[in-house]
Amino acid sequence: MTVAIEEMTMNAWPAQQTAVRGGWVLRLAEGYTKRANSVHPFYACEGSADTLACKIDACESFYHRAGQDTIFKLTPFAPSGLDQALEARGYVLESHSRVMLVSDFTNIHAAAASEPGIKVECEDRLSYGWLDLMCRFNGIPACSEGSAARIMHAITMRTGYFTLYVHGMPAACGMAVIEGAYVGLYSIVTSPSYRRTGLGESLIRHMLQWAGTKGASQSYLQVEQDNAAANRLYAKFHFEELYPYWYRVKRREE
Repeated sequence: MTVAIEEMTMNAWPAQQTAVRGGWVLRLAEGYTKRANSVHPFYACEGSADTLACKIDACESFYHRAGQDTIFKLTPFAPSGLDQALEARGYVLESHSRVMLVSDFTNIHAAAASEPGIKVECEDRLSYGWLDLMCRFNGIPACSEGSAARIMHAITMRTGYFTLYVHGMPAACGMAVIEGAYVGLYSIVTSPSYRRTGLGESLIRHMLQWAGTKGASQSYLQVEQDNAAANRLYAKFHFEELYPYWYRVKRREE
């Protein structure tokens, strides 16, 4: 299941350019987000440690030609010895995160329709308005909006773009991507003006209800381990850690 979920995360957040080298997937997306600009070493490296070293060399050359840092996304099912080899090369450990899963959300219902002043809308296509909200709420600079848009336009799975309004004002947003019986929850963010008011919980309930009408019954998401507020929120929906992941980063030399 873990590898299948990892593949879903790649489908839900596609790179603009992809190369496959000996079971490793190398992704590029103009440097926007680590997950879309990193090596995903899915399968074990056959051969000796020298073979592993050669593959790392090839990855470094690939990202150097692209003018980007070399980043590896590592999981417990990455090839044995890879994390240690990267550390020995000076790669810095960053962004301890985890993939979380709820195996059955069908008993989770959306908030009552009469919830005072709350309205949730879902668009089935990316709009500039939704993208602008997501970037503003996340503090993403305007110069990165184009890269974010190109990633989202490349998603081939059924996708819902959600906006939660409070008395007509946009207050939270999120993206849901369905693949089979699974829905991935992405880019869930509340406006700084409305944080700690329970809107994130209301938004997720609506997202899961929508996904259920499309045939999904299980949900996954990704969250940084030290994001206490987000982890508390997801615990309310019985999300549990499926596996951790982290990044190893080697900065590009000018």
